[in-house]
Amino acid sequence: MFEEIKVGRISYLNVLPIYYPLESKLIENNFNFFYGPPAQLNKLMAEGLLHISSTSSIEYLRHAEQYELVPDIAIGSCGPVQSVLLISRKPIAEMKGCKILVSSQTHTSAALLEILLTEYIPVNPQYETGNATELLEAGERPEAILAIGDEALNLRHHEDYPYKLDLGEAWREWTGLPFIFGVWLVRKDVADKPEIKEAVRTLIKGKEWGQSNIDRMSEITAEKSILSPDEMKSYFEGLVYNLKEKEIEGLKVFAKYLQKKGQISQVPELNFIKI
Repeated sequence: MFEEIKVGRISYLNVLPIYYPLESKLIENNFNFFYGPPAQLNKLMAEGLLHISSTSSIEYLRHAEQYELVPDIAIGSCGPVQSVLLISRKPIAEMKGCKILVSSQTHTSAALLEILLTEYIPVNPQYETGNATELLEAGERPEAILAIGDEALNLRHHEDYPYKLDLGEAWREWTGLPFIFGVWLVRKDVADKPEIKEAVRTLIKGKEWGQSNIDRMSEITAEKSILSPDEMKSYFEGLVYNLKEKEIEGLKVFAKYLQKKGQISQVPELNFIKI
């Protein structure tokens, strides 16, 4: 028996519609939440310290043998995502050889950017890791920045970076498919436990509640953001929280490009927990 279910929770605003009804106990559960950026949650899952977690999609594609996917729950976009942005001091098409500052907290978005800037807009830039917000506050101005999550929402109108590439929008324009940035996983070694299956059903109920109450979610989230409730609603409505046929197809196409780039050795089968 599990006294509590250890659940990884990405600490970004975009997943609040999924977690709010669970964290506020509008939907009863025995979850113990662990908060952090995707890279940290990936590590905790790999070490067996979590039962279920939202993780970057590249983490699943790299280590699919360790996990099962939670059905019909994801975080992605089918068009502008707004919170995964390349911002630049020069036009994107003129960025050949340019250095892009990339957060160490993202793996999926960094891989997507590299695919887009070699396959779709072939400028083949260079990449370096760093903290964009800290550098900007110190007065430095990198040539270009890959900003994700709340940082992207805060920097998207920065006056020194007039040129932008929304990675979700670019992917859809190129492939015609949604892009899935994050998925929810269960460790394979606990996936057959009845308490885990019940936890997965509860998680899906949370997602469905959040989707049905986007106006309320927008108001609550705006209190913690520089965005207004209307801007927050626009942001939420541009996101994909489902993992159905089109989203799965988009994930598979991403996996094929990861294999082409040598980021994964093979395109794995997508295995879902049976609930």
